[in-house]
Amino acid sequence: MPNYDYECHQCGKRFEVFQSMNDEKLIHCPDENCSGQVKRLLGTGGGILFKGAGFYQTDYRSSSYQAASKAENGSAKSETPAAAPSTPATPVPKAAD
Repeated sequence: MPNYDYECHQCGKRFEVFQSMNDEKLIHCPDENCSGQVKRLLGTGGGILFKGAGFYQTDYRSSSYQAASKAENGSAKSETPAAAPSTPATPVPKAAD
């Protein structure tokens, strides 16, 4: 059940009402001292939360774009030599006396 925002034309009070989508719109201000009419305001709705890994703009690219990107990355890697990982020097055993 959604929350609806209302505003009174007479007193200017803004309030939120939790009501079913099938319920009728409110007509009168709920304030005891005011008998003005209310107007339902347009809400922005709930925000979307993306949780977890992924959700990047490039996740949904076309297959032709992805193929071209892979080809470009493959050629770029072959042009630049990869640095060999450094390994610690192995100690040379001493000759027996």
